[in-house]
Amino acid sequence: MKKSEIVSKIYHKTGIDKSDISQSIEAFMEEIKTSLVDGENVYLRGFGSFIVKKRAGKLGRNISKNIPVNIPPHNIPAFKPAKVFLENVKEKVLVK
Repeated sequence: MKKSEIVSKIYHKTGIDKSDISQSIEAFMEEIKTSLVDGENVYLRGFGSFIVKKRAGKLGRNISKNIPVNIPPHNIPAFKPAKVFLENVKEKVLVK
């Protein structure tokens, strides 16, 4: 599903102007990105958590040159679904 499809679905459910919905979605995503960049996790009860995971440094390999490459420790954004949300998805997938 694309962002435009989400905007259309919200529009049909609420009747709110599509440009307002689009701006709200953009602002929501921007706030989540800003929080994660600042090292703050975002918790949405019943939906899930946007969290910053810390990856340890490791030794990788450049396969085209066949040389070892040092990969330093770094942070990555991740999403962890809420238990209820995860259970709902599992049930729907098993039915198909």
